[in-house]
Amino acid sequence: MNQMMNGWIDPVIFSLGPLQVRWYGAMYVIGFLVGGAILKYLADRKFWPLSKELIDKYITWLIIGMFLGARLFYVFIYNWDYYSVNLLDSFAVWKGGLSFHGAVFGMCLVSYFFAKKNNLHFFHIGDCMAVAGSPGLFFGRMGNFINGELYGRVTDSWVGFVFPGGGPFPRHASQLYEGVLEGIVLFIILFFVHKKQKFYGIVTSGFLLGYGTFRFIVEFFREPDSQLGYYFGIFTMGQFLCLIMIILSFFVYRLAKKLNFPTPYQINN
Repeated sequence: MNQMMNGWIDPVIFSLGPLQVRWYGAMYVIGFLVGGAILKYLADRKFWPLSKELIDKYITWLIIGMFLGARLFYVFIYNWDYYSVNLLDSFAVWKGGLSFHGAVFGMCLVSYFFAKKNNLHFFHIGDCMAVAGSPGLFFGRMGNFINGELYGRVTDSWVGFVFPGGGPFPRHASQLYEGVLEGIVLFIILFFVHKKQKFYGIVTSGFLLGYGTFRFIVEFFREPDSQLGYYFGIFTMGQFLCLIMIILSFFVYRLAKKLNFPTPYQINN
């Protein structure tokens, strides 16, 4: 079992009176900064189909869509039994409760409207979001790890950590598993895929397939939401949502091939 200094990492970086700067929030800021830098790289290569000046506006849209989608999914899908009788707590985001599947849905929705506003198809923006957004998954999961939340199931393996609030037994650091697979491995895959594909939509399909597969696997190590537990004695709500993503990826792939919107790599060749 790994030993952490002073029991655990302090989630607060520093305090200024009542104001606290936390690692969790800092990780999201870093994720969006990295994503913005990647979008500018894609703009230089003409894969981002709009001007660089619109990148900051798009990121603002993404932030809004991410938090709204993440919160709404958590309230209505993961914990509606509680919020249906505590409606005001639906707005108490400081108490926690966000769904990544909801965040993806929210970002896809605002990307659709952003593309439509700029006379583009969703695939033009969705592919860029998939490449640029993947590293943010790594930083987000690191924030979860530092917060000691969304931990894994109990294990007697040497890789276990004793999480604050997770009881006395070591648990899988499922946040780290997700961060590496969804944030690093998936980004590497999508980055090389985007350079090889000659029409938009393939990267979007690849993100849905890759994230859905990696998350489905890690869910076997992650502690399920206490209010939901297991379905059929083994599966979690997260895995059912991942299956939807995996199935949807094949429809997106077929539609992308049918529409055949050329990337700058195809045009240049």
